[in-house]
Amino acid sequence: MKRTYLLLLFLAFSSFAFAQKAAINNFIVKESLLKNSKLAIIAADSLDNPIEKINGLYTFTVSGFTQPVTFNDGVAILPLQLERSAFVYIKHQNESGTHSKLLYVYKKDGSLNPYTINSMWLIIFPALIIFLAFAFRKFIIAAVIILIIFIYFNHSNGLNLSTFFETIFDGLKGMF
Repeated sequence: MKRTYLLLLFLAFSSFAFAQKAAINNFIVKESLLKNSKLAIIAADSLDNPIEKINGLYTFTVSGFTQPVTFNDGVAILPLQLERSAFVYIKHQNESGTHSKLLYVYKKDGSLNPYTINSMWLIIFPALIIFLAFAFRKFIIAAVIILIIFIYFNHSNGLNLSTFFETIFDGLKGMF
């Protein structure tokens, strides 16, 4: 009798363990196959090979907006359409940590081309411009103009200051 209860208890706990969703620790972002100005998130392993066993509802933050995304066979379509080229910051948080990507999505002739941007470039480019301004005094005015253009380009394409710093901090956390 006691063994029967233990067996039933073991089966109940093991069913909860099998009911858990698979974790998404890496993802690829591409244009949706329907060519409807939407992005598709593809669950992937560490070598960027698609994982087709991912199914269900997962929470992603897309450029500051948290939304549930439904995966079918490892692919989910983001509900928002892109009207023009823009920066898109996609973040997913689970038990193993935060996984994020900063993308510049270039829209031309109705097709989307997402390019992943390493967060270290967001640190290196302004630091290099500031270093050159201090090294060559005649370059100070040009450096200020280049930094203003850099900030304006980022802001006009959807990369506001909070997302800029969040991307840098997530990239630094991922390095260590």
